Amino acid sequence: MSLKRVVVTGLGALTPIGNTLPEYWEGLKNGKSGCAPITYFDTEKFKTKFACELKNYNPQDHFDRKEARKLDRFAQYALISSDEAIADAGINLEEVDKFRVGVIWGAGIGGLETFQNEVINFAEGDGTPRFNPFFIPKMIADIAPGNISIKHGFMGPNYTTVSACASSANAMIDALNYIRLGHCDVIVTGGSEAAVTQAGMGGFNAMHALSTRNDSPETASRPFDATRDGFVLGEGAGALILEEYEHAKKRGAKIYAEVVGGGMSSDAHHMTAPHPDGIGVERVMLNCLNDANMKPEDVDAINTHGTSTPLGDVAELKAITSVFGEHAKDININSTKSMTGHLLGAAGAIEAIASILAMENSMVPPTINHTTVDENIDSSLNLTLNKAQAREIKVAMSNTFGFGGHNACVLFKKLEE
Repeated sequence: MSLKRVVVTGLGALTPIGNTLPEYWEGLKNGKSGCAPITYFDTEKFKTKFACELKNYNPQDHFDRKEARKLDRFAQYALISSDEAIADAGINLEEVDKFRVGVIWGAGIGGLETFQNEVINFAEGDGTPRFNPFFIPKMIADIAPGNISIKHGFMGPNYTTVSACASSANAMIDALNYIRLGHCDVIVTGGSEAAVTQAGMGGFNAMHALSTRNDSPETASRPFDATRDGFVLGEGAGALILEEYEHAKKRGAKIYAEVVGGGMSSDAHHMTAPHPDGIGVERVMLNCLNDANMKPEDVDAINTHGTSTPLGDVAELKAITSVFGEHAKDININSTKSMTGHLLGAAGAIEAIASILAMENSMVPPTINHTTVDENIDSSLNLTLNKAQAREIKVAMSNTFGFGGHNACVLFKKLEE
């Protein structure tokens, strides 16, 4: 059977460097750091005292008090970003066939703050099991797409993909396949995460995964730099409206880009560490290119997973060199995590949005905070260091990898009629 074409017609973003899509792009192109000391709780006894929190976020600006109490922050973020994307796409909710509109969402953890607080309250009590009746519905990862569909009446496929930091990229790939196989006309996809909590920070600190650059938080996320010492935790959400091309064209929708391929693979190596030779990462990019029926030399830009960890950054760049050969030197490679931090299950969504906006604006956002060359990294690669670079982009790749060896890669192309 011939596959249907899939395009992006709406975007929404709630990030540490901008609470709306336009604000997010302004932050990206200007190399803005979203990192600062944590305000949510007392960090005196924590190894890492900073993160990329949302700025000026108030649930009351979006929900009434009663509704907000029923929603963990990760679910709030999902509703806000998806509302922006739906509005951006100009979808007429009265005319669309809601049986053919789905919601496929990514979350690596889900309602961590809710789980943490309920357990703390129980532990500090007298042993009587007094739990909030919304404890379970607030916590479960699949409640985010559930709430989106309930709000808008979307009755197509509805579920959450959970693959750690690859979660929202996997959600986008599933959405791509449902539409190109003809099962849906429109899918709201993306991801959200809200893990900047005592449990989140404490857990990642225990793994020695986070940067401890407490004297300079704004420069702590420094992908590809020789002095990088771990990732910076972020929070927020990104939403994309994926739509069948003819369906979008018929209603006169604005089209940001075409989604031309998705690839997946597994490292099959370690619970948290990447394969040192980047074998799984190499395979996921090849799988993505094959799915899109494209060649390595077609790719103009790659938004890497680039978490600012000593092992991960080197392994990914080795894989890029292996897949793209000499053409790797002609690709603009960057890591927007240098600005947003690592949004875990939402990373794939906001980074795909960054790739699409870079394509639309002919500008590659920078990898900020680079000061010291790493001798283990090929110096001939263009890592888009410290300043945005103007460039026409016809094809952009977005990489995301998760604990457990989960790899996902999505390929976007400037629309050709």
